[in-house]
Amino acid sequence: MLDIFYPDEYLNSAYDVDYADFYRQGYRGIIFDIDNTLVPHGAPADARARSLFSYLDSLGFACCLLSNNQRERVEMFNRDIGVHFVEDAHKPSRKGYERAMEAMGTTRSTTLFVGDQLFTDVYGARRTGLYSILTKPIHPKEEIQIVLKRRLERVVLYFYRRQQRKQHK
Repeated sequence: MLDIFYPDEYLNSAYDVDYADFYRQGYRGIIFDIDNTLVPHGAPADARARSLFSYLDSLGFACCLLSNNQRERVEMFNRDIGVHFVEDAHKPSRKGYERAMEAMGTTRSTTLFVGDQLFTDVYGARRTGLYSILTKPIHPKEEIQIVLKRRLERVVLYFYRRQQRKQHK
């Protein structure tokens, strides 16, 4: 029942993903959440984010930022990155994910998603049929509605980890 919220992978950071391996597997597009996935909430792209997107471009990936934030926030982050983006995406609605794939020219089977929230990011990716990677939040400072969701996420992650341990025995 809770497995619709389970990511395909759960990693410490978006910067820990083996993107070259995903490229070898045939993935060609990556959809990213921004806040607390790539940078702290509201922050501009930092050197690490710029380096990541440069690396992904060198591998041959198309990238798209998918954010529930307004255009101004997404454009501010994307200023030095220069990838596709979908603002005001209404995650977990499938429409934003589909618009992102359309912008990148990818399909469900060639696109992966990276984000830090279960009930918006991962749930939307799963509903759309995408491979999803959940990351731990970069920074503890978050808006109150996200803080409340994190408490519920802990419950889901407890069962996710339990299931993972059973599968690896």
